[in-house]
Amino acid sequence: MSDLVLVFAGSPAAAVPSLQALTASRHEVAAVITRDDSPQGRRRELTPTAVASAATALGLPLIRANRLAGAATDAVRDLEPDLGVIVAYGGLVREPLLSTPRLGWINLHFSLLPRWRGAAPVQRAIIAGDDVTGASVFQLVPELDAGDVFGQVTQPIGAHETSGHLLDSLALSGAELLTRVVEAIADGTAQARPQHGDVTLAPKLELEDGRIDWTEHATTVVNRVRGVTPEPGAFTTHDGLRLKVLDAAIARGEQRLAAGHLAVAGNRLLVGTGSEPIELVTVQPAGKKPMRAADWWRGRAAGASLVAQ
Repeated sequence: MSDLVLVFAGSPAAAVPSLQALTASRHEVAAVITRDDSPQGRRRELTPTAVASAATALGLPLIRANRLAGAATDAVRDLEPDLGVIVAYGGLVREPLLSTPRLGWINLHFSLLPRWRGAAPVQRAIIAGDDVTGASVFQLVPELDAGDVFGQVTQPIGAHETSGHLLDSLALSGAELLTRVVEAIADGTAQARPQHGDVTLAPKLELEDGRIDWTEHATTVVNRVRGVTPEPGAFTTHDGLRLKVLDAAIARGEQRLAAGHLAVAGNRLLVGTGSEPIELVTVQPAGKKPMRAADWWRGRAAGASLVAQ
């Protein structure tokens, strides 16, 4: 058994449990690589990544870089690490950095590879209606998310779970998996196996991926809302203004409505789809705070359209 010198690369909150778990292990996290501070919020104030904040709190050296090349590669080489660990950093590891650590790099990815290779595996799994997902730790290779897998954990996807909730959960179970794999690598007992199965891709979501198509089946509509929540967010338009849809559910047993047509049933606001209607539970009109959809509907201007687009 030997302790390893690790370099960790990650950026969002989903990577923080992994960093904390590795820091608490017997191995040394020699440095943390994360993306540069970026403008956030309405005031566009420069804000460190969640990993940068966590690393600072843990007293770990930081390397800020939006690309894992040049100065970042030199800094890693100077540390002479045994193993690189990457969790949702937001960039690719290429040569010469890929082979700089003695044992290469391993990656915690939030899917059951080879399903959902790419930047948005959790979101794409929910949008596609998958019942089960998980996390994988694999050996990083030049091809996207294609390396041999050291281990996986599986997790059912709840019927009402958003991508935000699911990612929070996978970040914790994934951190435990990652720690076990690092221990096995250190002890010389780790075994990686080639990926088997059909490859599906999970490209980064754009703002337009959140637009609701009311002609689709109700299940498809609700899955999209769940999959793009909290980012980039689901939306429709009403009277030419964007209306964010924060929560929606299938309104089973209600009469069908024309796609996009709005109607009130008791205290519920319904909208038609390509099958049964769905209930808009929570919405956020442009320039306003989130509110119950029924309250938004009652406060609409006289003569407002009965159709969402």
